[in-house]
Amino acid sequence: MTGNHKDTSITRRRALAVTGGTVAAGGLAVAGYQSAFADDATTTATAEAAATASATSTGGACMTLMSSVTEGPYYLDGALVRKDITEGKSGVPLTLRLTVVDATDGCTPVPGAAVEIWHCDAWGYYSGYTSANPGGSAPAESEDGSTADDNTYLRGYQIANANGVVKFETIFPGWYAPRTCHIHLKVHTGGEKEDGTYEGGKVNYTGQLFFADEIAEQVFTLEPYAKHSGTYTELADDMVYDGGGASSGLLTLKAVHKSDPSKGYKGSLTLGVDPDAENTGAGGGGGGTPPSGAVPTGTPPSDGASPSATASS
Repeated sequence: MTGNHKDTSITRRRALAVTGGTVAAGGLAVAGYQSAFADDATTTATAEAAATASATSTGGACMTLMSSVTEGPYYLDGALVRKDITEGKSGVPLTLRLTVVDATDGCTPVPGAAVEIWHCDAWGYYSGYTSANPGGSAPAESEDGSTADDNTYLRGYQIANANGVVKFETIFPGWYAPRTCHIHLKVHTGGEKEDGTYEGGKVNYTGQLFFADEIAEQVFTLEPYAKHSGTYTELADDMVYDGGGASSGLLTLKAVHKSDPSKGYKGSLTLGVDPDAENTGAGGGGGGTPPSGAVPTGTPPSDGASPSATASS
């Protein structure tokens, strides 16, 4: 089956970047948010109940903390503030709902926090790096037939509402060697929306979100994912995911239609940050390098900003 076997040639690396940390060191707390898709009218009560339950279940502690990890090799400055980041890219629909809370203050919501995400398309290509070989055998990125902007697709910001909630409409990511299926994210505070993007403030957390193997492997048998064949890295062999479940970024996923995965998924997680901490993730280890050593092929349309790409190990 396409893309569903472990790569036994990859050294099992429990990335040093993903070790236990403290809030003061830029730590993040994450936990599944089972009621993340409640109606807006009940969001406040649901968020408060979830935060209280989390605090109670850990004996008064807000959540289990983990350190920030590398931003990886595919980061670009200047992503747009928008809910739908697909730009017409084909794939299994994914609604992603994330709740930002203050891990130093009883998991209270962090309104105004900016959550930035970016991830590859169904064949493993990132915008800004469309010539980078994703490994295995895949069509050229240009063959997908979409009208997506090669410099901006599958990247974006959302600003948290009064309940600390952000919501993105995207597609289930594909994969590239030697990484497992994942989404990158940063949590920013103190800045503001300007010229269509987010400016100023600081990055409180840099991390990655992950998907259960059994769900990812099922998705990868579908079109257009099935056109990318090769050896898919499962969670246990990934260089970043450390096996900690939700506290390590593993999303809670719910199928829109249980009998038909092509209809899409809803993914959710609560992100507990220290608003006083700063961790950009630049220069850290464990993110992998672009398979072909590619450099950005363009710049985001934001004040002519130059892209920054950290191709760290």
